[in-house]
Amino acid sequence: MKPIDIIKATKVVAVIRKADGENIVPILKALSAGGVKAVEITAETPNVANIIAVAKEAMGEESCIGAGTVLDSETARAVMLAGADFIVSPSLSIETLKLTNRYGMLYIPGVLTPTEIVTAYEYGASMVKIFPASTVGPSYMKNILGPLPHVEAMVTGGITLENMNDYLQQGAKAVGIGSNLVNVTKLKTEADYEKLEEEARSYIQAIS
Repeated sequence: MKPIDIIKATKVVAVIRKADGENIVPILKALSAGGVKAVEITAETPNVANIIAVAKEAMGEESCIGAGTVLDSETARAVMLAGADFIVSPSLSIETLKLTNRYGMLYIPGVLTPTEIVTAYEYGASMVKIFPASTVGPSYMKNILGPLPHVEAMVTGGITLENMNDYLQQGAKAVGIGSNLVNVTKLKTEADYEKLEEEARSYIQAIS
C-alpha cells in the first residue's frame, strides 16, 4: 500500500518527538503491536536522518515511517534520502511540495485557512494537515468540506482519545497524535513499552 493509503486505512498517525537510535525501534514495535502502523519522527530530533534509517532497517514494511516538522526542502531531501516514506510539515512550503512531487513522495503540509488549503492543492498536495486543529474544533472539517469536498485532511494538535472520533466523523481522514500517545520521556522500562502498546491499541479500537 502507498503511504497515503496506509494513513487513511489506519487513521492514526503517531507523532514521535525526542526519540533516539536506541529507543526508536522499541517504540515502533510497541505501536505496531497495538495497531498503529503510521508514524512521524519529528525533524528537530538530533540525527533524525540516522534515526529514520535505523527505523526503516528494523521495521521494513511493518511500519510506515514519515518525517514530521519538516520546515524546508533541504530537510525534506535529507529525510527522503534516509528512507522516509512520507513528509509532514506544520506549515505550507511550496518548495517542499515541488521537491516531493518531483520524486513521487507524499508530502502533507500544515494548513489552516481555506486559502492555504486551496494553495496546497494547486501545487499538487494530495493530503493536507489541519493544524492546530484544537483552535478550530471538529466542526471546522465539515465547514471546509462543504465548499472543498475533494480535500483529504489529517488533523493534528490537541487530539485525544476522547475527541478523536469527533474529527473523524466530521470528515477528517486521519488524526495525528503526539504526547497524548507517545511520551518518550516516560518510556524507561519494559512495562512502559507494554503500556504504550496498550495505549496504541485503545486508539485503534476506539475508531468508529
